Amino acid sequence: MKSLFRFSFLLSALVLSGLANDAYAQTKNPMIIDRDKDGKLDFKIGNKVVTTYNYGPTVAKPYFWPMVTIGENRVTRDWPMLPDSPEAKDHKHQKSAWFCHGDVIPEGIELKQKSKGVAGVDFWSEETNFGKIVCVKIGKIENNANSSSVITMNEWRTSDGIKIMDETRSFTLELAGNGYLIKMNTSLVASVCPITFGDTKEGSFGIRIRDSVTEKEKKGGILTNAQGKKTEKEIWGLESPWCDYSGPCDKGIAGVTIITDASNPLKTCWHSRGYGLMAANPFGREKSGFPDRKGNKDLVKLPKDGVLKLSFGLYVHDGNAEDAKVKEVAGK
Repeated sequence: MKSLFRFSFLLSALVLSGLANDAYAQTKNPMIIDRDKDGKLDFKIGNKVVTTYNYGPTVAKPYFWPMVTIGENRVTRDWPMLPDSPEAKDHKHQKSAWFCHGDVIPEGIELKQKSKGVAGVDFWSEETNFGKIVCVKIGKIENNANSSSVITMNEWRTSDGIKIMDETRSFTLELAGNGYLIKMNTSLVASVCPITFGDTKEGSFGIRIRDSVTEKEKKGGILTNAQGKKTEKEIWGLESPWCDYSGPCDKGIAGVTIITDASNPLKTCWHSRGYGLMAANPFGREKSGFPDRKGNKDLVKLPKDGVLKLSFGLYVHDGNAEDAKVKEVAGK
């Protein structure tokens, strides 16, 4: 077993200078984050909402939806947020873009309700006895011409409402490449008890791409990682600093890249599927089935009051991975 705590991180790996598409960079549209009264944060470029962070009291965990490129392509799935959406109606917990983990074990706390096959609390599936990530505070919002940021505070709670962990989660919105980048920093704090992150493929920073972009639809949608490998068969369960899902949308090719920060203390494997899921999972080990974790049984653990800091980027772009210069935006 290996205890991991009190890590530091930097976002220097996300190299942005000089990469913004000229047409976008030359506009005078400011980056804006607006808070409304319905548990939402609107992320805007000028007067256009490109995505909304939904954190209200009715959600199981905060999520971004919709996600729209600057070229007005909706790139993530609309169901179940739009019940009448013609898209695939499976995995109701895969709401556009989110962060969580499928097995968080609060050491020393007896769980009265548990999900099948989960040692601790399931924050992933939203089926039975699942936990909730509850936003308890929206901190300071800073809006500037070239970037905007916001800090949020969450409590991770069991299905019966008992807090087991605190989290500070911040976001920054910037232009990059052929689109925009949302950088997320999270500090997971074992404020209540020691925490173990269980060995499961069901995690952690994920998106559910719209149906037309998926490999399953066979319309040209494709997964690509930093090593140049493509398709679920070549990518699933392997380490990579980023993974992209791009394909045909309403107004041409578009996609989303998830980028892991180089200073993250944990390497990331990819729970990426041809049906539309793409998730960066730093916690899965041998039991998860990831080929790059074979023989690794060292679970990620936090002692009481320990802190785990992780950083990711969501690059929402027009064009495919090559046209959108994902390598340059990711810095790797």
